[in-house]
Amino acid sequence: MPNPTKVEPARALLRAGLSNSAIARQLRMDKHDVAKLRAEMGLANVPAQPLTVEQKWRQRVRELPGGHLEWTGERQRTSGTPVMRHSGQCYTAARIAYRIQHGSDPAGHAAPGCGLTHCVAPGHIDDTARRQRDRAALRIVLGSPQRPSRCRHGHDQAEHGRFGPDGVAYCAACKTDRRSASPKN
Repeated sequence: MPNPTKVEPARALLRAGLSNSAIARQLRMDKHDVAKLRAEMGLANVPAQPLTVEQKWRQRVRELPGGHLEWTGERQRTSGTPVMRHSGQCYTAARIAYRIQHGSDPAGHAAPGCGLTHCVAPGHIDDTARRQRDRAALRIVLGSPQRPSRCRHGHDQAEHGRFGPDGVAYCAACKTDRRSASPKN
């Protein structure tokens, strides 16, 4: 049985249209008790997620100078990457921003190309293919030599070749090998 002092506030929040979980969090009561009150009042359950992914994303951004957007929602615990959960799925905020800008999912990893770490402005997000294309173009503008067909360890650069933000070529396979060989703390 719910705490009698919380019944009337819970009923008021039910009439206001809040979900059982939201009321339970706000009033610190069991959501099953809230569900019983909802049933007693003859009220239908609130849809689990009435917003689209993009609508929910828009509620979690804040404008910054220079056209950047800051993520105000959840972040991945170890990397700090902006993330959002929607209908049981977890998305990066950058992936949603890319979809908003381009109308499709990114090819590979979505990340800001503006230089501001974790910026989620849709116009600032690039996918792996776009970043590599832009970095290859920078390499040409800088007059850098053509990337070899194979790295010094024999990896095919058509498959494993990448360019850093400064246009410098590197081998993703060698980088992965070095990471897996380095001791873990």
